[in-house]
Amino acid sequence: MTEVEAPPERYTLLKSLSTPAHIASLAFGHAGHLFAGSDDGSLRIYDLSSFKVLKAVRGLASEVSSIVCVKRAGSEMRDAWVAHGRQISKFRLESPKMIQNPEDALVTIDVAETDVDVLNELALNMNKSHLAFTLDSGYVGVIDLSTNAVTRMETKHESVCGSVKFVPDRPRELVSGGYDTVLLHFDFFQGKVLSRRQMDPYSVEGGMALSPPFVMSMAMSCSGVIAAGTADGRLFIGFGGERNFTPTKGLKKKAKKYEGLDEDETLLIKVAEGPIVAMAFSESRTLTVSTLMGVLTQYNLIYEEDAGSVVLQQVWQKESPGLEKVNALIADEKRVIVGGFAKDGQGAIEVWKQNASTANIVEAPKTSE
Repeated sequence: MTEVEAPPERYTLLKSLSTPAHIASLAFGHAGHLFAGSDDGSLRIYDLSSFKVLKAVRGLASEVSSIVCVKRAGSEMRDAWVAHGRQISKFRLESPKMIQNPEDALVTIDVAETDVDVLNELALNMNKSHLAFTLDSGYVGVIDLSTNAVTRMETKHESVCGSVKFVPDRPRELVSGGYDTVLLHFDFFQGKVLSRRQMDPYSVEGGMALSPPFVMSMAMSCSGVIAAGTADGRLFIGFGGERNFTPTKGLKKKAKKYEGLDEDETLLIKVAEGPIVAMAFSESRTLTVSTLMGVLTQYNLIYEEDAGSVVLQQVWQKESPGLEKVNALIADEKRVIVGGFAKDGQGAIEVWKQNASTANIVEAPKTSE
């Protein structure tokens, strides 16, 4: 019998970092900088070649739950919008100060209606003109960055709203996900709901649902594919809003409305035994997800238009060796980075690097914006 050599691992653990407090949020600056927010109100910026801390912010009163980086002309160091408690602050990290304090923020905006309301996720639209936010109270809001004016959508989620993403090529449209098991699609200029999708608590491919499908995480690809992860281990994929290129049909024209939540071009399938708490697209049809307990899985997403079917093609799966629980995940073409905390209670970040020999083993169908 001929022994078949096992295929090489798609990713290798490049570096594990320990932090004093649990990691709550992650973001790329430019390709070489990692922004990491912690539950003690601190923000650290790492150089991803040396893994040294370049800059930091300390003393924010609450957990840094989300980070959005913005390019500043003439600088390699990105500015950062940071969600902490009921406030959103903007910091200019290209500063002589190695460590900044809340007083160093360029602007701080209070967006919550009550003292107990807490921010969850931030998102920036493609025009970089508006910043969206979500709140424990269920509200979705938007900040006009030219005036810092805050508006809230007329319809709110009935429970915690934890996720929000802008729709590519539609800078005034966004999708939010809540613990009420609903995805809402808004035109924020109008403040109105354009479409919605309720996660069916009973009907599920791939297994039986044992807990409510609270929406715990979301991702939006550059081409308009939407993904959402639920508390009962289900993965929602919507292709209806994708703009793609096919050799026979060419570039699909921009539809009059975003149809990413339309049932005809979606899949809802059970893929994990625990909550899917974090996810990110690295390419238009390559999605990496993580469960709360640190099972990392990468999929190629395939939409067979003629058959009207959606297929998940698993290309990599690994259990984190050092994370007890995962809170955040980001990815690009060569790396997957996850953060949370380790068994010893310290904050933890793992940087996984794609092996060059596996980069082209499995390719998703090509799409373009």
